[in-house]
Amino acid sequence: MLEMTREEFEELVAEALDRIPPELTRLMDNVAVFVEDEPPAGDPQLLGLYEGTPLTERGEWYAGVLPDRITVYRGPTLRMCESREDVVEETEITVVHEIAHHFGIDDERLHALGYG
Repeated sequence: MLEMTREEFEELVAEALDRIPPELTRLMDNVAVFVEDEPPAGDPQLLGLYEGTPLTERGEWYAGVLPDRITVYRGPTLRMCESREDVVEETEITVVHEIAHHFGIDDERLHALGYG
């Protein structure tokens, strides 16, 4: 398994977020991004997870709720990648994938766009 500290991995996630075009990040609303070492036990190969209400599903009722949560998992990413460059690329794909869920884009469309 490729070695990378949590701090190094968190920095890669931050850099991936910085590469999101500003016109999109301005549209993101009430969402927080986290890094965890491992995903839930039932899905050990999960690289990222979006939990919340996509922007496309929010209505007048949406107020006073906890932020949506995007989690990027370090362990499975490092286990599947062979080099630091692979980790950089996979982290960016995962971040974009989960942010797309925040915008209401489903997995089928993301796979078609190359963010599967």
